[in-house]
Amino acid sequence: MPVKVRIPVPLRRVVGGVREVYAQGDTVEAVIRNLDQEHPGFGERILRENGKLTRFVNIYINGEDIRFREGIATRLEEDDELSIVPAIAGG
Repeated sequence: MPVKVRIPVPLRRVVGGVREVYAQGDTVEAVIRNLDQEHPGFGERILRENGKLTRFVNIYINGEDIRFREGIATRLEEDDELSIVPAIAGG
């Protein structure tokens, strides 16, 4: 099942410079792993070694933060839109 993934500027060079890609997967984690297979290095920028999401990245499904669902285990439906948003800090 294809899912549209919106790619933030810092990760675009890993996926060939595009803003959006389509990836297969029935969970957020499966989509990330699929993208890592197609674009080596993608996963290491999103996931820590223990498989959890890095604290500097937020992921939304259809505008809803996955932290308020099941995290990277959140199930996806066909035509869902996954947005990867780098966390911004400052002061």
